Amino acid sequence: MRHAIALAARGLGRTSPNPVVGCVVLDAAGHPVGEGWHQRAGGPHAEIHALTRAGERARGGTAVVTLEPCNHTGRTGPCAQALIAAGIRRVRYAVPDPDPAARGGAATLRAAGITAEPGPYAEEAAAGNAAWLTSVRLGRPHVHWKYAATLDGRIAAADGSSRWITSAEARADVHRLRAEADAVLVGSGTARADDPHLAVRGVPGARQPLRVVLDTEGTALTPGARVLDDAAPTLVAVAEDRPATAAGAARTLRLPRAAGGRGLAVPALLTALHERGIRSVLLEGGPTLAGAFAAAGALDRVTGYLAPALLGAGPAALGDAGITTIAQALRLRITAADRIGPDLRITAVPVTAPTPATAAKES
Repeated sequence: MRHAIALAARGLGRTSPNPVVGCVVLDAAGHPVGEGWHQRAGGPHAEIHALTRAGERARGGTAVVTLEPCNHTGRTGPCAQALIAAGIRRVRYAVPDPDPAARGGAATLRAAGITAEPGPYAEEAAAGNAAWLTSVRLGRPHVHWKYAATLDGRIAAADGSSRWITSAEARADVHRLRAEADAVLVGSGTARADDPHLAVRGVPGARQPLRVVLDTEGTALTPGARVLDDAAPTLVAVAEDRPATAAGAARTLRLPRAAGGRGLAVPALLTALHERGIRSVLLEGGPTLAGAFAAAGALDRVTGYLAPALLGAGPAALGDAGITTIAQALRLRITAADRIGPDLRITAVPVTAPTPATAAKES
């Protein structure tokens, strides 16, 4: 199962709006004879790749898969039926499928006389599929906030300079996060201050994410802005009472303003992105935008790149999130802490949120 989880991760950034899935097939004697992963939306699922490699050796064997085999016909056929046809006698799956349109594969397998039961490493498999599971459970994209700061939490110096707080290794790692996301999101402040490009660089074979700029008043971008080039698609979100922006009408998304008139309504934005097939968003905006998402309860994962440096002044990583007392603090559970060059990368998730595995079972 651990190997199947590693296989599934190869599909990150390439399978949306589908999940990432890995599969290992063992023969009747328990020897690995085939493996595969879901490589792209519309292409063969992980089980099909693994069964194809296994051939006749799959008969009487076991399939170990990270997600319950699907039970419906979409752009491809149901994997449950493919496993039955291949003569598999036992299936272990890490995470039950919460999608009403696809779940039920385990029941179909059992009805055919195949042993189908939950397997180990459910938490690890669910974490790798957090974006897809969030989209199924909540009907909105999974939001991953990334920021870079000094050890005292500053994202820029008092004079506004911020290049570069973290190392080249950390900045390269951010491109990996972009490559795994369906969309990269910044606000008008970042668009004005940095003129960001937001496309993926240095990741071979990466699919470019949708670049999204939240520009409430429609004034942050000029016709020459780097985010408007043809390296990747771009969408500019403005208040519904504002005219088209420099991006042009076709690339302008009009949304209601947030309560109080400051910024755009985060839930409406996420709904609009979900309707466009976006299942994961990498939030790269500044403290104001991050604060708005935190206040809306729409931060599902946080990755902080911390540089071994101190500034003592300058903007903090997170702006006003509507938190006025320590009891309201957004508590996080650290899931990973790694050295990236000279910097420290910390990844965490809200402790109040159900784990992906629990959410799948509840669905």
